Amino acid sequence: MNSRPAPETPRSHRAGTVAIVGRPNVGKSTLLNRLVGCKLSITSSRPQTTRQRVTGIVTRPGAQILIIDTPGYQEEHDNALNRAMNRSVAASLAQVDAVIWVVEALKFDGRDERIGKMLPPGTAVVLAINKTDVVKEKLQLLPFIAEASARRPFVSIIPISAATGSQVEALVEAIVPLLPEGPPLHEADEFTTASERFLAAELLREKLFQQLGDELPYAAAVEIDRFRQEGTMRRIEATILVDKENQKPIVIGRQGAKLKSIATRARRDMERLFGGKVFLQVWVKVRRGWADSDAGLRRMGYGE
Repeated sequence: MNSRPAPETPRSHRAGTVAIVGRPNVGKSTLLNRLVGCKLSITSSRPQTTRQRVTGIVTRPGAQILIIDTPGYQEEHDNALNRAMNRSVAASLAQVDAVIWVVEALKFDGRDERIGKMLPPGTAVVLAINKTDVVKEKLQLLPFIAEASARRPFVSIIPISAATGSQVEALVEAIVPLLPEGPPLHEADEFTTASERFLAAELLREKLFQQLGDELPYAAAVEIDRFRQEGTMRRIEATILVDKENQKPIVIGRQGAKLKSIATRARRDMERLFGGKVFLQVWVKVRRGWADSDAGLRRMGYGE
């Protein structure tokens, strides 16, 4: 008697949350943007650019990953802002299914070691060795990988380049089996849980840091005063906050040229991200001590 073939069992779907952690300036935000496929988390050459958790949504056949880009753990400045950022890192680690720990290729120091000590016991950790594209002698990676594997048990150790995309999909494949089985948590076309208001503020802050570099001290921030959608156009009014009066002309520039350039570049990125026209107005104000004011930080959404 001929037996009928068994019906094909559908592949189970997995969905969960993963945190990207690492010391400042190892490429966490660049990695998130690469995974999501668009500019979501802001980047600059300055360390400590990311100040708040940003969650990206990565959807693949059979899996959906919510990836949290955490601020780099702060040790340089003891103020309310950095304490809020460190709490954000700790809170992110307490609620995830797995962790991507990003380190820079051939560079591991005490700051990385302290990140390792923060990782919750029992949490699955994938080590992503980033910036391999700038390593000329790839064989140098072998002893670095061996040293890393001796530090703690990792589910996987994957050399990647977030800048070029090399091996990033292998990182996704390593993460998926670590997630619990379950249905998608968001629609397939969603790429973040962040609001457009938040993203607008971040894009403006990115251009502020990119345009001014070390001219502008760390204590600068952006507030969105008004965000209104009129059809397909978004009308946004924003304020750049600085800590001292003599910082204001640095942002504005001669005859307003620097501020105009910052706002124009930010507007273009907003239009690309939002898929529509943006009318952006930007002012500069002095708010002394904002980075050490818990009430002011809560108003800007820090610590949420």
